[in-house]
Amino acid sequence: MFLFRLLPCLLALSLLSVPVFAGQYNYISPERLEQLLRQQAPLTIVDIQVEQEFTAGHIKGAQPTYAFPVKTAQDQAKLDTIAASLGKSDTPVVIVCPRGAGGAERTFQYLAAKGIATERLQILKKGQAGWNCPDLTEKN
Repeated sequence: MFLFRLLPCLLALSLLSVPVFAGQYNYISPERLEQLLRQQAPLTIVDIQVEQEFTAGHIKGAQPTYAFPVKTAQDQAKLDTIAASLGKSDTPVVIVCPRGAGGAERTFQYLAAKGIATERLQILKKGQAGWNCPDLTEKN
């Protein structure tokens, strides 16, 4: 009898522990991104680095949002303008954060929740730290 009462409670707890975003992330290597940029393939680069990091170095053509670490509503609000413009196109989107980890994943989740197809979203592996193409890098 005790188990029958305990089972629904355990089930409810397990459902609460499921992450909000259960999908998989898409990644793009720095080499592949370089190739696409050199081919002038249509894509949008969304850079979430903080302003100081963006100024120190970013991929040419990247759109700054300064949303890192994308943990608060205020950080997420910095993505709203770019999310609106992404919704008007169908180009692939590459998300760049300092190291290609948590901030990029949270951006992926946020943009997906805003209606951007996950098939379009890609995270740059190792983020800006893994980018090593001086001729495709700008500093402000």
